[in-house]
Amino acid sequence: DVQLQASGGGLVQAGGSLRLSCATSGFRFEDYAIGWFRQAPGKEREAVLCVAASGDSTYYVDSVKGRFTLSRDSAKKMVYLQMNNVKPEDTAVYYCAADFWSCKEQESWYDAWGQGTQVTVSS
Repeated sequence: DVQLQASGGGLVQAGGSLRLSCATSGFRFEDYAIGWFRQAPGKEREAVLCVAASGDSTYYVDSVKGRFTLSRDSAKKMVYLQMNNVKPEDTAVYYCAADFWSCKEQESWYDAWGQGTQVTVSS
């Protein structure tokens, strides 16, 4: 049973940091890319960034470059999204999703999704 679970969200002040986690199970972690998406209030869900099975990261939102980074721990089958210098516009529900091998921006490619974790950045 393929499962992903995002956690670590919360309320943080602008300029602060937060680390989101994506716990995975039920599939061969080493073969899958893990993407992070977010949905802000009143907006469509968008791809933010992704780490491929190779470990290479792809950014889909220019504004998070230099602030957000991804890492993956194969032993724990976890992916971590480190969010630094957060801004109010980062406020959204963040989702992790799994796709075989390489990163893709379109969410329809992703095979499984976590339930989302709320990130709220206060100004």
